[in-house]
Amino acid sequence: MKKGIHPENYRQVVFKDMSNENIFISRSTINTKETIEIEGVTYPLVKLEISNTSHPFYTGKAKLVDTAGRVDKFMSRYGNRVKK
Repeated sequence: MKKGIHPENYRQVVFKDMSNENIFISRSTINTKETIEIEGVTYPLVKLEISNTSHPFYTGKAKLVDTAGRVDKFMSRYGNRVKK
């Protein structure tokens, strides 16, 4: 490994899957503004939209994740049309 090119500020960070509230702790250098307290210890918090606990490939379940309102926008445009 080359010296001086890898970050030195690794610390424990909590990653939280927002679709199913699953959390896991890993080491990372990511900068966050939010924190969370787990078992009396405060950790930096990183919010994820999807992880291995909610991804359809790992769960075997098809699940619709809509964070930008695209489905609602589509339904408002095309969902209420009746075939003639």
